[in-house]
Amino acid sequence: MNGVATPPSSANFGVDDAAAVAEIRAGLLQERAEVSPKYFYDPLGSKLFEAITQLPEYYPTRTERGIFERHGAEIARSVGTGAAMIELGAGNCDKARRLFPALRPAQYVAVDISTEFLLDALREMRGKFPDIEMQALGMDFSSGLNLPRGVRNEKRLFFYPGSSIGNFTPAAALELLRDLRRQCGVAGGVLIGVDLVKPASILEPAYDDALGVTAAFNLNLLNHLNRLIDANFNPGDWRHLALFNAPLSRIEMHLEARCDLTVSLPGGERRFARGERIHTESSYKYELLQFRALLVKAGFRNINTWTDERHWFAVCHASI
Repeated sequence: MNGVATPPSSANFGVDDAAAVAEIRAGLLQERAEVSPKYFYDPLGSKLFEAITQLPEYYPTRTERGIFERHGAEIARSVGTGAAMIELGAGNCDKARRLFPALRPAQYVAVDISTEFLLDALREMRGKFPDIEMQALGMDFSSGLNLPRGVRNEKRLFFYPGSSIGNFTPAAALELLRDLRRQCGVAGGVLIGVDLVKPASILEPAYDDALGVTAAFNLNLLNHLNRLIDANFNPGDWRHLALFNAPLSRIEMHLEARCDLTVSLPGGERRFARGERIHTESSYKYELLQFRALLVKAGFRNINTWTDERHWFAVCHASI
């Protein structure tokens, strides 16, 4: 099956509109306002993130790529061939594309919240790999992954590269991993990237680059919210902040009000004082043994890991 499954209420963004409005409004009206990082990814946000991965400060993408290049043969032996490869947060599908020659999946299912961007990427992928069955699935999997019948049940490999597992709290990450474990089918597993703990002097520039691309990515969230919930954010009233919260072992991104202001929301408004923040993203950093323990707790038993020479990043294959 080469097709796309999208929610009926949204052609370009993989969430139910009513649910998104309710979720965003509730988050903004909290005492400490917050918005889920999944709302970064409208078409422009997806392109900005693609640009972020090329920045010199942003080490995760190139470090993970180096792990796949150096240990690709070992990873392929661990994973095997002929899997139903289900990529979560597929974006431009580039990471899966690089693994196709080694893993030779029988099926590739690309899952992403930004459907329009995903369809463009998969269209190009089909031209390069016509022998692999492909499907695009536009959806928000953060609160549960519902796969259509067209996804093969045998030898499912959930591929979750990058450091996106860090966007979940450890408790929520455990629930996601348990959900994937339940859906692994026969002889299935996960192939997942995880960012490891390192000094703030390395972490903070990766989320606050000199060119300001990450700042533009964060501020574009406000434009996306304006469209999603009919708000009236002015991005010029806000500035980007990134900081490492050492006690919680996470990078945090915030938008900070430059002045006192009021934002119109569905059914009301929210006043922000100068210096007040909207928490837009957390990215948890793990010790490798800590993340392996999380996989075991989720129900996985056979775990292989690979890291770069500096132990900045890890790739884990865990099967049942």
